[in-house]
Amino acid sequence: MTEWKARRFWKTAGIRPQGSGWEVVLDDRPLRTPGKLPLVLPTEALARAIAAEWDAQTDVIDPNTMPLTRAANSAIEKVTPQFHDVTSMLGDYGGTDLLSYRASEPEALTQMQAMGWDPLIDWAATELRAPLRITHGVIPVPQDPAVLLKLQAEIASLDAFALTALHDLVTLPGSLILGLAVLRGRLDAETAWKLARIDEEFQADRWGRDEDADLAAQGRLDAMRNAERFYHLSRP
Repeated sequence: MTEWKARRFWKTAGIRPQGSGWEVVLDDRPLRTPGKLPLVLPTEALARAIAAEWDAQTDVIDPNTMPLTRAANSAIEKVTPQFHDVTSMLGDYGGTDLLSYRASEPEALTQMQAMGWDPLIDWAATELRAPLRITHGVIPVPQDPAVLLKLQAEIASLDAFALTALHDLVTLPGSLILGLAVLRGRLDAETAWKLARIDEEFQADRWGRDEDADLAAQGRLDAMRNAERFYHLSRP
């Protein structure tokens, strides 16, 4: 049996004001989320970018080519009604942040981690007022509860669209500090991803690359770039 696929049913995609935001229209029909909620966007720029994703569809609709649409759907359907749970989950990354856990050997790797990660630890201490402790090896290091509360407050200050972007910028590299650094403009997504992969790239240089692993890593980098773009487009 041939798998059913959604097909293009509209001629043009446009945008128009809707309340305090913007909506995408397909032949004057307002776009809705998969759960039939109004897809009202916070900025004209994001609405135009999402309309462009829909305009770029050919005969068969491919959701994989619409990362901004998917992110907006998530912001409205998933993040907004579960805002507290999402902020709490992302805040937990502060307690086990990648940048706090360093290799104990070889020296070349420990130096690479220090060179790449120490400036972000310093940035978190000064800009976020959240100095994180560092450990070497696999022994857990407890973080100051007051520091974790500051990081939690930083996350809770975001709106649902920013929180949606932060989700991928934190969970993909495994670092709350890297994710917040991208949101604050300290890093771009590509630099954050490279910093998160210092250990993997060190091992690949020593033992050889794995094609499947490299392909998966590229997919995660693309997702981080999309999250960064979604964040900036959603800012007033």
